[in-house]
Amino acid sequence: MGTRAEAYVDTSAFIAFADRSDTHHATFRRLFADPPSLVTTTLVVAEGHGWFLRRYDRTRALQFLAMIEVMKPLTVVAVGDGEQTKAVEFLRRYSDQDLTLTDAVGLHVMRTRRIRVGWSTDFHLGMTGVPLAIDAR
Repeated sequence: MGTRAEAYVDTSAFIAFADRSDTHHATFRRLFADPPSLVTTTLVVAEGHGWFLRRYDRTRALQFLAMIEVMKPLTVVAVGDGEQTKAVEFLRRYSDQDLTLTDAVGLHVMRTRRIRVGWSTDFHLGMTGVPLAIDAR
């Protein structure tokens, strides 16, 4: 039996999984229960930490980081100059969209790793043709 393809995990998927009050919690709880290899970026981790810090408190923000540290199979891609440069190219190409730098880096990572599914509730992550997990429910 072949291995399942990688899935890119955006901030919104981590939030939906970790926050029971999120509309998409049940969907992501199911997906994270038996995940393929997962890929995210350091920007997504930072964005998620900040979200829990602002929405809740330091304790919940640290719990989010602890969840990321133990999550398997998860690869966290470091964002350096090369990734940022490519992301800025995405931002310029899609300047008619309200993309964040985090979104643009995610689009770049999905393209370079040939990732075919995005775990996100943000429609921007599907704008290059990668299907989102919430669309396949």
